[in-house]
Amino acid sequence: MTENSTAPLGLLGAQPSPRTGVERVVTSPLPTVYGQFRAVGYLDHDRGDEQVALVYGEIGTEDVLVRLHSECLTGDAFGSRHCECGDQLEAALRAVVAEGSGVVVYLRGHEGRGIGLLAKLRAMALQAEGLDTVEANLALGLPVDARDYGVAAGILRDLGVRSVRLMSNNPRKREALVRHGVRVAEQVPLLIPPCESNITYLRTKRERLDHHLPHLDAVGQLTR
Repeated sequence: MTENSTAPLGLLGAQPSPRTGVERVVTSPLPTVYGQFRAVGYLDHDRGDEQVALVYGEIGTEDVLVRLHSECLTGDAFGSRHCECGDQLEAALRAVVAEGSGVVVYLRGHEGRGIGLLAKLRAMALQAEGLDTVEANLALGLPVDARDYGVAAGILRDLGVRSVRLMSNNPRKREALVRHGVRVAEQVPLLIPPCESNITYLRTKRERLDHHLPHLDAVGQLTR
């Protein structure tokens, strides 16, 4: 081949563009203690995270009951009372079964509002010394909330969901879905009775992160 010869791009070593967005990889039956779900597995090509949506029943396209659940190992798996995450996940799964259809999108990479497991544990240690959840993140030089919901919107679009009834107390989740093109027809409260170990955390979420937690008004002066 001479210097001025031409050849197909593939022969010149050109590489295909990296894939972006979310890709459905597998769907599997998932029997649970709550009911018979379908686990739909996705790969987030932008972050490299593996994601899963638990789908119950025939969900349709409009006003689907949906929970976007941020991964929380300590709460979801270990039953931590520092937060209400495990109870919220259980309540959401029960709610979609009672509804007859719905989706729980379990968002990996959201541990500690997106700062990661070890950083979350460091923040929890600072909270044990008296800082609140916002102050602890900032003391570590970390964002208060680093979560992104673009992948959740992509999963919902792949499932054919155009509008949702969102089970959440967090207005930022609603705003994020709308920003990514998913209509939120209703925000459904997911209120878990507080306990002595998490009342300070929950009050901070209400006062500093704008979570809608009206049930805390009826709670007495619990202390940690």
